[in-house]
Amino acid sequence: MSDDLKRWQSERHAELSSPDSWLGLVGLFWLQPGRNPVGRTATATVVLPHGPALLGDLSWADGRVVWQSADGPEVALATDLHGAPTLVDFENLSFFVVDRDGQLAVRLRDRNWAAKAPFAGLDYFPFDHRWQIVAAWQAIDPPLTMEVPNVSGELKTVSVAHRAVFELAGQQVSLLPMAVGDKEVFFVFRDRSSGRETYGAGRFLKVPVATSGQITLDFNRAYNPPCAFTPFATCPLPPPENWLPFAVPAGEKKWLKPV
Repeated sequence: MSDDLKRWQSERHAELSSPDSWLGLVGLFWLQPGRNPVGRTATATVVLPHGPALLGDLSWADGRVVWQSADGPEVALATDLHGAPTLVDFENLSFFVVDRDGQLAVRLRDRNWAAKAPFAGLDYFPFDHRWQIVAAWQAIDPPLTMEVPNVSGELKTVSVAHRAVFELAGQQVSLLPMAVGDKEVFFVFRDRSSGRETYGAGRFLKVPVATSGQITLDFNRAYNPPCAFTPFATCPLPPPENWLPFAVPAGEKKWLKPV
């Protein structure tokens, strides 16, 4: 195993064991236009596990979200649409607004989550250089338009202009990217290990952008999506085109929640 892969695995562990880990999420609350109370009562839009009956109000109007605490000034909140969202802290709790194709929701986090059940780490398949696959990066003309569902059943329209094509065990297969950036390409895939040794809904893979018509798919870096760790994430599901007809015994294995 290369030092680079060891460093990547170490960074994954640090991310998942931190106070801001996906494991610390304790709620996802969809907002409605207008006033959205935040507090301990069951009638609040954002229900806190402890604290005052009314901590404050989130107001969503004219494309803006404003936080008005019960004893403080108004604060305009940035969502996660264009970067890091604005955090609102209360004791060990922290919440922020996420934008999912124009629908807004609040994610609530307990930053002291690890005191109850510390993160024990991830299991990986042994490194295997055979799963470092150089694929052809083929243009799709005209681009393909797909409706990609997430775990909540909502659909997102994705335009796909390229595919990664490779041959394995006598089969030619392809993967469609969910996003192509300036530095990396993002895939969501399933394989015959899904639901057995790996997370049932599939795994994520980020790789460097293609060069000279080729793209390297290092499945040793395949990793579990946030939905493997919390029910309060909205992860994309792999399209049928990305259901591989063989097992991929590389990368992260299924994470088992401590009992």
